[in-house]
Amino acid sequence: MSENENKPSNHEKFSPDQQQQLLFMMLIQQHEQIAMMGLGKVKNPATDKIERDLKSAKYAIDTLVMLEKFTQGNLPKEMKGFLDQTLTNLRLNYADEKKKDSQKDSGSTDAKE
Repeated sequence: MSENENKPSNHEKFSPDQQQQLLFMMLIQQHEQIAMMGLGKVKNPATDKIERDLKSAKYAIDTLVMLEKFTQGNLPKEMKGFLDQTLTNLRLNYADEKKKDSQKDSGSTDAKE
């Protein structure tokens, strides 16, 4: 038997509850990344380009809102705080991007008149 076979794997170091919490945090982070890509805040790793798609960002945010709704009262304090903080950050960034769109739209309308 090799030395590595005697070592516990990463998931064996955590209790089942801790493993579930880690997976939940990873799910939140996945949707956060999708939203941030859609907001044009981070590069798409597949294309290595900034690709702004507000519909995609909104879908990712709405998915996290649904998770918040369906886990209400069932999350440890730290997990709820992590989800709340993530949603606040994404909502502020989304509002900022929508504001930029409305400013572009009103600017182009003024130029035509």
